[in-house]
Amino acid sequence: MTVIKLRYFKKDCKIINVLSMILDSTLKRFAIGVVLLCCVVSSCTVLKSPTSSSTHSKDNTLIEAARAYMGVPYKLGGNDHKGIDCSGLICNSFKKIGIELPRISWQQSDFYPTIRAEDIRKGDLVFFYTGGSFVNHVGIVTEVKSKNEVMFIHASSSKGVREDNLYTNYWWSRFSKATRVMK
Repeated sequence: MTVIKLRYFKKDCKIINVLSMILDSTLKRFAIGVVLLCCVVSSCTVLKSPTSSSTHSKDNTLIEAARAYMGVPYKLGGNDHKGIDCSGLICNSFKKIGIELPRISWQQSDFYPTIRAEDIRKGDLVFFYTGGSFVNHVGIVTEVKSKNEVMFIHASSSKGVREDNLYTNYWWSRFSKATRVMK
């Protein structure tokens, strides 16, 4: 007898280990087909989509947490509703979904792999050079309206926490990179 161990078809469907004791390869293929059919019938997929409902929900929670700071004045090193800086806004917002990030924007920029600007989506981080030769500003993408209108929330040193379009002349000319935090 041959034992086939089919692992991790779909974590969310709790199909972790399916053991099938069978005698020959014809039955083996049949057993595998039955297991796959069960996944399809129960609306499971073999691969988890990056835009799953749990990721969508975390993105919404992340953005709600960031928007709770709208209008809060900028304060270098600030970390609360009395005053906050850009990296503090990012840290506090991600903490709401259980993710701890470094406290400084240039460290945050090196924490996850870079993604292409055209692949930016809600919940991604966008980094900027607003002065000097290293990343010194960060925001969270809140909405992708079109290829030329990508809104992000950040703590502006002159206007406090607000949302802006990445593709305005000011922000696009200072754009460094974007990263996607695995949620």
